[in-house]
Amino acid sequence: MKKFHFGVIKASRWATNACIILVVLVIAAFAAVAGFNVLPTNAVSGVHYNGDTSSNKVTLMVNVYWGTEYLDEMLKIFDEKGVKTTFFVGGTWAVLNGDYLTKLHDSGHELANHGYHHKDHDKLDEEGNLNEISTTHKIVKELLGIDMNLFAPPSGAYDKLTVSCAESLGYRTIMWTRDTIDWRDHDANLIYSRAIKKAHGGDLILMHPTASTVEALPKIIDYFQSNGFILTTVSDNLGASV
Repeated sequence: MKKFHFGVIKASRWATNACIILVVLVIAAFAAVAGFNVLPTNAVSGVHYNGDTSSNKVTLMVNVYWGTEYLDEMLKIFDEKGVKTTFFVGGTWAVLNGDYLTKLHDSGHELANHGYHHKDHDKLDEEGNLNEISTTHKIVKELLGIDMNLFAPPSGAYDKLTVSCAESLGYRTIMWTRDTIDWRDHDANLIYSRAIKKAHGGDLILMHPTASTVEALPKIIDYFQSNGFILTTVSDNLGASV
């Protein structure tokens, strides 16, 4: 009798766990079909993978450590299309390209922090995290007189310490909803399809200054604008999600 009872309990627990898993899978599938973004299981509280999902705002955020030769064309396209966005700049790049840093700012775009040496912040101690962020902040502050408050960890590598250090310096940590992977795949059509896939309000779309991105950019912008989306900066996109 005891054996039978134990077996019933095990079967009951198995059925309960199976039901829970099924519910999670159904919710995830629904979210994917509806275009909602499910956070990674290792996401840390306080990190933004999207902006205000109740809005129609989308951001084409650009990380800049290299590709300076493509920035003029990108700025021209953004200007012609009436788009203002956010450029996350690396400290070593900013030191060598003060003129372009000024050009980005004077064009009305938002500037944000992408660390100094492009290190994996999840491998840094507290001092390392603070130095990478604060050094870049000081460089931009000295050159332009502005205080940045958004930080994108290089390679998307961060942990709880990274987020805590960023917060202590007045920064919000920004990730992305979708990555065009344009730094690796130099295919304008592929970059375009990744950028617009399951488009949804609040999307943060990561890109870099590359030749293929410049080629795809007008088409990407046209898609969002013709489908009722507003292309804007990360800060504006965050809106009610903050």
